Amino acid sequence: MEKVNPLHLIATAIGTLLVTVFTLSHYGYLHVSKPEDALLLAEYTMLKTIEGEDYRLTLKPAEQTAHCIEGFLVLFDNNKQGLTGVLVDDKKRVVRCQL
Repeated sequence: MEKVNPLHLIATAIGTLLVTVFTLSHYGYLHVSKPEDALLLAEYTMLKTIEGEDYRLTLKPAEQTAHCIEGFLVLFDNNKQGLTGVLVDDKKRVVRCQL
């Protein structure tokens, strides 16, 4: 029986890991987020409804559409295809919704 050199096994494992990460990144399955990925899409304000009080709102809809996905309120931008984000408050806490 031939003795196996542990350095060859370690080099093979590291090489396999590097090739796997490169391949996943090349085909778009691996994305490393950057600070510029967390852009402010738009600012929102919640209007508290008080009985008997009138509100002035514009009839023009916002450029974003909200959907409840897996319990989180996700915003989709109607103008920029593929731009989505999770709605958070001013303390970066995720806004939850009921399905």
